[in-house]
Amino acid sequence: MDEPLVRWDWIARNWDNGSPLAIRTLLENHVVMAFAPVLFGLLLALPIGLACARWRLLYQPATAVMNIVYAMPSLALFSILLSVTGLTQTTVIIPLTLFSLAVLIPAVVDGMTSVPDHVRQSAVAMGFRPLRRLLQVELPIATPVVLAGVRVATVASISLVSVGALIGQGGLGALFTDGWQRQFYTPIIVGIALIVLLAVGADLVLIALQRLLTPWSRARRSA
Repeated sequence: MDEPLVRWDWIARNWDNGSPLAIRTLLENHVVMAFAPVLFGLLLALPIGLACARWRLLYQPATAVMNIVYAMPSLALFSILLSVTGLTQTTVIIPLTLFSLAVLIPAVVDGMTSVPDHVRQSAVAMGFRPLRRLLQVELPIATPVVLAGVRVATVASISLVSVGALIGQGGLGALFTDGWQRQFYTPIIVGIALIVLLAVGADLVLIALQRLLTPWSRARRSA
């Protein structure tokens, strides 16, 4: 009798069986290792991107460094960090944070560049000080462009976490190695399905967040 492509009974038994390889546990670890780099990357990219937008001479060196880091194989970075952070989630989170920066810094700079000069001048004429102008005028206008970068960084991070399975910290990627070693396709299919669903769900949440933060864009489209 041929083996079915998906063993639903295996999924039910291994969803939450209390082991480190339970599907639910791997999913939770994957979420942490995927979203933490994007959050840390955004916290770093905002001041760096604002500085690059303010002093354009900083932009090319910053992007050059980030592009070099982005071009490095993630597994190589994991291996380098192993001697420092060991077999922990930090070993995965740090490289993915650097990868996120390579996407988010240009997004912040492009977002700030998209703010029309006459809008800035109007804010200055109304007495807005630099910090108030940044928080209440420039950043809200730049939000769609910045969030577009966050969406790209988030989906990439969700995908790249699985590479960490080669050092024992890959979240759902552990299902790939397990299925490959046993030539058992169910874990592989489950891992792929959950990663795709996680990426789609995260993207939809960010789209909803953008609509919430930029209500004027909805009003403009409806008009």
